[in-house]
Amino acid sequence: MSSCRTLAATFAAMTAAAVVAVPAATAAEAPSVQAIRQLASGLNQAWSIDFLPDGTGLFTQKDAKTISKIDKAGKVTTVQTIPGVSVTAEAGLLGIAVSPQYATDQTVFIYYTTSSDNRIAKLKLGQTPTPIVTGIPRGSQYHHGGRIRFGPDGYLYAGTGDGQNGANAQNKNSLGGKVLRVTTDGAPAPGNPFNSRVYSYGHRNVQGLTWVNGQLYNSDIGANKLDELNKIEPGKNYGWPTCEGPCNTAGMTNPVKAWPTSSATPSGLAAYKGSLYLASLKGGTYKLDLNGNGGKLWTNLGRTRDEVAGPDGQLYTITPSAIYVSDGS
Repeated sequence: MSSCRTLAATFAAMTAAAVVAVPAATAAEAPSVQAIRQLASGLNQAWSIDFLPDGTGLFTQKDAKTISKIDKAGKVTTVQTIPGVSVTAEAGLLGIAVSPQYATDQTVFIYYTTSSDNRIAKLKLGQTPTPIVTGIPRGSQYHHGGRIRFGPDGYLYAGTGDGQNGANAQNKNSLGGKVLRVTTDGAPAPGNPFNSRVYSYGHRNVQGLTWVNGQLYNSDIGANKLDELNKIEPGKNYGWPTCEGPCNTAGMTNPVKAWPTSSATPSGLAAYKGSLYLASLKGGTYKLDLNGNGGKLWTNLGRTRDEVAGPDGQLYTITPSAIYVSDGS
């Protein structure tokens, strides 16, 4: 990784409007150098973004507890502050998802931490949220999960954390350490494997959700050994806390790819132009094939929190303090 740090230092003086991607150390896996453009800056722990039907972005700021709009020129307008949000190192206002039927229902969904739990709520912009899923375990500081996305089937999926209690991940009666699949009212979606909200289990701290040709993938942060990219099948057990990364334990499903926690700490995940883009809290964004092979782009951005394919054909990269757009290639 020393070559990445050298290149990052070389280009650090360039303006944010022309941030340059840094190839991975292994030439065989290195994506080509590409420009990425800063759209907005000065944000307070930006966490997630989704889009209204007219292309306007809606994004959350974890510590500010706000939902904001961002237009195509990068103008940021605060919409509202969400009441009752508890902020810790990883807790706060986290995921956001726009209803697929927004043109008729004007509804937005959020995932956030309170003093007692993590929860999912729905709201019309500017109005008070109505919780639809409560009781998702929270830790004192960490393992809150928080990513929400609507799947191609029209149901809402949520990635949760184990709430700093690994036993939650294996307890199918707990909402912690899971991928959940629910209706827009928060009820278990039809066809769920356990007739509950649980879609898959055995996760530690799910941070990314995306689909490729209808197949769900997630990213999961490991403890101190391995982080994971997983291909999610309903009802499958992904191993935590018995397994961290691949293992040979009966009944456990191995990840597609695992990385040392020292290099990945994965966050948001997007499918874009035939590749997976995986945000990394250790810096940069992975560009991967469906087997997890690839390298890092944009390491000089530092921590990346989310990756989303925008309706304008651009890839949106969220860092704690800024939003960027690129062609991703």
